[in-house]
Amino acid sequence: MKKISLLKWSYVALALVLGTAAHAQPADKEMPKGFDVARTDIAHGRIDSVQYASKTVGVNRKALVYTPPGFSKKKKYPVLYLLHGIGGDEKEWLRSGNPQVILDNLYAQNKLEPMIVVMPNGRAMKDDRAVGNVFDKDKVEAFYTFEKDLLNDLIPYVEKTYPALKDREHRAIAGLSMGGGQSLNFGLGNLNKFAWVGGFSSAPNTRLPQELVPDPEAARKQLKLLWISCGDADGLIPFSKRTHDYLYQHNVPHVYYVESGGHDFKVWKNGLYMFSQFLFKPVDVASLNKYTVLGTPASTNIRSGKYPQILPDNRVVFRLKAPNAQKVQVDLGKKYDMVKDTAGVWTVTTDSISRGIHYYALVIDDVAVADPGSETIYGAGRMMSAIEIPDRDGAFYELKDVPHGDVRIKRYYSKPLNAWREMYVYTPPGYDQNTSQKYPVLYLLHGGGEDERGWSKQGKTDLILDNLIAAGKAKPMLVVMMDGNVPNAGGLAGFNENVLKTFENELKGAVVPFVESSFRVDADAKSRALAGLSMGGLQTLYAGIKNTSMFSNLGVFSSGWFANNPKLSDPQYAFMKDNASTINSNLKHFWISEGGKEDIAHQNGQIMLKKFDDMGIKYEYSEYAGGHSWPVWRHDLYMFAPLLFQ
Repeated sequence: MKKISLLKWSYVALALVLGTAAHAQPADKEMPKGFDVARTDIAHGRIDSVQYASKTVGVNRKALVYTPPGFSKKKKYPVLYLLHGIGGDEKEWLRSGNPQVILDNLYAQNKLEPMIVVMPNGRAMKDDRAVGNVFDKDKVEAFYTFEKDLLNDLIPYVEKTYPALKDREHRAIAGLSMGGGQSLNFGLGNLNKFAWVGGFSSAPNTRLPQELVPDPEAARKQLKLLWISCGDADGLIPFSKRTHDYLYQHNVPHVYYVESGGHDFKVWKNGLYMFSQFLFKPVDVASLNKYTVLGTPASTNIRSGKYPQILPDNRVVFRLKAPNAQKVQVDLGKKYDMVKDTAGVWTVTTDSISRGIHYYALVIDDVAVADPGSETIYGAGRMMSAIEIPDRDGAFYELKDVPHGDVRIKRYYSKPLNAWREMYVYTPPGYDQNTSQKYPVLYLLHGGGEDERGWSKQGKTDLILDNLIAAGKAKPMLVVMMDGNVPNAGGLAGFNENVLKTFENELKGAVVPFVESSFRVDADAKSRALAGLSMGGLQTLYAGIKNTSMFSNLGVFSSGWFANNPKLSDPQYAFMKDNASTINSNLKHFWISEGGKEDIAHQNGQIMLKKFDDMGIKYEYSEYAGGHSWPVWRHDLYMFAPLLFQ
């Protein structure tokens, strides 16, 4: 009796282990080779062809229905609706995708929750054959009509004919290409009907992200899983990426899965293999950003450059072919050793990188060079490679469908410096059309190691202003991005009042006169503002405070007089104390910001503000966490510009 009891408990333990496995998320990240080949040594599901009455179309329509191994009418099952592409029909998956084989093999490994899979014809019209020109208007419109057919005819038929669970938590929809767009449109548009939604290589019929998910909070609450996948060589990948970008920005959990491949069944079979393993089980949302094979090429890559790639968790994959190199590293502030394969290709995956733009270099045999796959930017005093990491809070500098201004490169001769100089000037939408209108001007200064290109390239000034102006949050204005570097400055160690005075002379004696003679601007104090970041903040504190009769608005981003350099700082405080009343009356806004305690300027800034308080200098203060970085300064401009010229 004891041996029988032990044997019985062994079977119970095995059942518990297998049951637990059936509720686990996929351990692998890609379908193994040969997994779509039928096996004779396992149990198989069944595929039936069915017909249902469609009141939407007015005819009986066909679908295929897969029931899992061991199917029993005494048990209730969840249902996956699996849709085809624009050139297919209800048999496309069966002909080219072997879905029954993939599912059978997954069941054999106890990786699936038993489910019914329905493969309908997504072309909801009387003659729904995939013949003739499948792009004809009426045939394309039939794919949109299918939403009504699905909801009102097919689902009721399935749930009446089969032992199907009828709640949204047990209903999923997924598809390839046109069917991927349908799945996203219908699933996300009917979250009261579907809790599991998957789009494989979704086609241009996919609605705009803000139409797909108009209420991100509701989507977060109702979705069990949202899956978006595509091949990296698929020309339709922008439709998947724009949806992913929107979901990322609005913090809607989802899988964004990119793999090697084009618009083909290799990708779509893998999509089914991966997606199906999540269905109708508890989902570990925190792990979803790990499910991908490849990353997304960074927006800062050169045209058609595949690397660097950003993974969904903001780790970065770098790759370089250098077969004769002995040692290669990526220097992102922290150095990462790259590993060479037999083809001479060096690869490394970094830790998760913080949001915004980062300068970096490749270090090849101890020589720092720019990455040939990435755009280069002037920063840190030299041309550097740069990579832009997505920012959830970065919608304010997105390229949007709004009127856009121009960034103009203007060269001028500076008498104070006796040299030719260059500035970048943003002119707002309508500047060339509204020839009788004059505009206010914001003079915007860069930081140390950068130049007049910084605010345009790294700062995305034009996009920030375009979006603010389009939303009615900022007045149309010119933004002058001048070169704040002056001759013989000597770097930080040589940063003294003479250098600041030289800058002031350049600003007053060359830049402002050139702008006011070359552009239609209002030439008075109430229509001028001056702002800058870091070094540009010190220049603003110096030239702006000494000329409040010339500038009515000042912005100081991540800056402050040096607490350890009284020779420079004390005269500035003395001037402010003696002129506190004039400063307060002349300045409409004296706006000061820091990037939180991690900002290297934070301590100096706090000491400076305490002195302002003691002197009675009026100011407005803002903090935006992010340190001494471009995400902070972009946000500073976004906050400061709406205050101006109102």
